[in-house]
Amino acid sequence: MTTPSEGLLFDVATPPTPVERLLLLADQYVQHNDMLDRLLRSGPQAEPDTDVASAQRLAYATRTAIKAILDERLLESHELSDAVVRLQQLAFLSSASTEHPLPTARTLTALAPEATMGCADSLAREIRRRRWNTTDAPVHQLNPTQHTALWEIACGNVVATSSLGRQYVHCRDARVLIGTLRTLEANDLIERVPQSASPAYVGGPLQDRVRLTSAGTTALASTICLPPAAGSPLATTPPPTPVSTRTATRSR
Repeated sequence: MTTPSEGLLFDVATPPTPVERLLLLADQYVQHNDMLDRLLRSGPQAEPDTDVASAQRLAYATRTAIKAILDERLLESHELSDAVVRLQQLAFLSSASTEHPLPTARTLTALAPEATMGCADSLAREIRRRRWNTTDAPVHQLNPTQHTALWEIACGNVVATSSLGRQYVHCRDARVLIGTLRTLEANDLIERVPQSASPAYVGGPLQDRVRLTSAGTTALASTICLPPAAGSPLATTPPPTPVSTRTATRSR
């Protein structure tokens, strides 16, 4: 009988923290919504139960995230209680979406990514407030522009596309520059999923969804509620300009 090597016995992946778990959950909701958009665009489904299975997985993942938060055994606060209730609502909406046609199902989970990120922010604030003497340092020193970009990406607000040799970034709330994306990509904090997001206009081509990598998830989770670093080992870019409507930036 062969004895397993010592490395195999102890090489176990570190489970995500509760805050990281919420960032991963937000990403799952973004992917789910993108899938529904593609299904709505393509017409009759080749696999009619794809959206149902995805929604059921989301509901389970949301309940798992709730359990992870409760297992932290933090003292109750209004902010934390509200976050848990909001997640319970998201789990309910995900389950309920399986009983409705695609357009309605898409509406039920439309705000889920940003709601999940709001819960992550509340949880991070609560953890830092209760454990104010922690000495844990952020995984990455992010400047304000980079932190904003990662946050917007985690909320599902950033897509990219190209036309005539130029790259464009479309964002919904805060402006994210192509240079910022390139810096984050170079540091393996984000990635693009080609032709996975809805078109910028009716009849247009699918866009590339910009997502956090595993390293990006850890970096953002470790810096939520911390003052962003004024300087950073990463290349800096100009600060983002808030906008009220969807905007696009391009590179030459």
